[in-house]
Amino acid sequence: MLGNNRSIIQIIQGGAAQDQRGQIRFVNDFDMSLVKRFYIIKNADIELVRGWRAHRIEQRWFYVLTGAFELDLVQIDNWEKAAVDLDVQKIKLDASEMQVLHVPPGYGTAFRALQPDSELLVFADHGIEHARLDDHTWSVDYFVKRA
Repeated sequence: MLGNNRSIIQIIQGGAAQDQRGQIRFVNDFDMSLVKRFYIIKNADIELVRGWRAHRIEQRWFYVLTGAFELDLVQIDNWEKAAVDLDVQKIKLDASEMQVLHVPPGYGTAFRALQPDSELLVFADHGIEHARLDDHTWSVDYFVKRA
């Protein structure tokens, strides 16, 4: 877990069951009661970094469907002019680990695929009509301490 007590980044561990019929991947401890929508991201290549995007109100959950992603996270200190030297946390998510990463409100994210054709499933706790009201962006090189 990363962050202060009121805004903790959390990894929710899942698992898999396999028998002669095939495999089931699951994350049974992921409470989806707050989820309003989801989308899937597939970067064009492994060089592309998507970011920085932050949400003051919305929270997100990330799950890798295929491949692997490297996510950089920064807790925003000032929504009008964030400091460029904020600490950046790096987390690697791999489909084989079956983990959901919970990112609470107040964080910015930047990420890239580590393998070709990787897919990232993202859950959000607000509908699409709210997205434009809580969308804060910076250039990919804004935070100088980027890991």
